[in-house]
Amino acid sequence: MKVALIQTRTPATHDAALAHVLPLVREAAAGGARFIATPECTNVVQKDRAQLLPALKSQEDDPVVLGLGQAARDAAVWVLIGSALVRRRDGKAANRSLLISPAGEITASYDKLHMFDVDLPTGESARESEAYEPGDRAVTAQAGDLRLGMTVCYDLRFPALYRALALAGAEVMTIPAAFTRPTGAAHWEVLMRARAIETGAFVLAPAQGGRHEDGRGTWGHSIAVAPWGEVIAILDHDEPGVLFADLDLTDAAKARAAIPALANAREFSSPPILA
Repeated sequence: MKVALIQTRTPATHDAALAHVLPLVREAAAGGARFIATPECTNVVQKDRAQLLPALKSQEDDPVVLGLGQAARDAAVWVLIGSALVRRRDGKAANRSLLISPAGEITASYDKLHMFDVDLPTGESARESEAYEPGDRAVTAQAGDLRLGMTVCYDLRFPALYRALALAGAEVMTIPAAFTRPTGAAHWEVLMRARAIETGAFVLAPAQGGRHEDGRGTWGHSIAVAPWGEVIAILDHDEPGVLFADLDLTDAAKARAAIPALANAREFSSPPILA
């Protein structure tokens, strides 16, 4: 199956974000991709929360979500909005991944579980939990022949999530991201390959890249990894673009048969946690 990962440098407003991503999605569809995935924060990148939070829309009213739903319908393709920053019904915000069918209908959604609350050695800091309500469930979904495990960015660092998704039948892990440049340079590719090897699954990671208009810098380097751990496609830069990959869906079963780690795992009692 031919898939495409969209690499963006999403602007700070919804209308500009839609104008930015739509041509890339259409390029991917014209290139023969039947499943197209966009990065985290596809609908807006704005680090000033005083500007961002009042501007967020509900999922039903977000112009980027609506526009990509129309694009999926027009091209008769599956579109995964890696994440849209949306307002929940309770008024809180969510970092939400959305799967859109070729009919333009949202068939699955996943709210990012793990909040990126860190102080980096470079002096950069992030407190996602101050803006977003985390999800509370793991999600698998069917996109044509692809059985997806839906995750977002920082989830990448929590391997237990991917094991749970693999045991639930996921053979393709989607990891849309807006990775920081320091952590991207150090950890991006090796962690993507590790998650693929551990689960015997494909990893598809579309990314934000470059210096955004709000001043944020993201790593780019969108990547597709096969279940044996080999990189099958990568954009070796941070510019907007389209990355195509061909997936042989029998590869997951082959990898899991060769290294049956999912089947061989045993329960164990943990040592005491030190204070």
